[in-house]
Amino acid sequence: MMSLRSTSPIAIFDRLEQQLQHQLQSAERLPAAELREDGERYELMLELPGVQRDAIDVQATDRSLVVSAERRNPSDTEAACEPGKGQAAGQDAVILSEFRYGTWGRSFRFPQAIQRDGISAIYRDGVLTVVAPKAQSVTSVAVQVAG
Repeated sequence: MMSLRSTSPIAIFDRLEQQLQHQLQSAERLPAAELREDGERYELMLELPGVQRDAIDVQATDRSLVVSAERRNPSDTEAACEPGKGQAAGQDAVILSEFRYGTWGRSFRFPQAIQRDGISAIYRDGVLTVVAPKAQSVTSVAVQVAG
């Protein structure tokens, strides 16, 4: 015998709203990206306002780039983290903050292999630009048969 479980329509909508909210919050943490290509290279640009250059990491494989970064909260100081030590003297109290802090990572896969040793990256005015030259591919290789 099958047992039926009654679920209120409102509970279903509440669950859907929670799932949607979670996905939207996750998507908001990822920086906007633009990927361009010409005959010789790929150019990836990422908006990273408020991120320090030393908090950015770029890793490359034969066909992909992985970019990760951390946007640190400037109010996270050692004094604020110590127990019993509240707000530092002269520091304003934050009433509302819609800024996004934390770490994230994104992976970008290319249709063609890239030259890992030729990749360059520059961070200027809150925009990270990574240039990855395309690998020179060989269409055919002669294989010598031993025997």
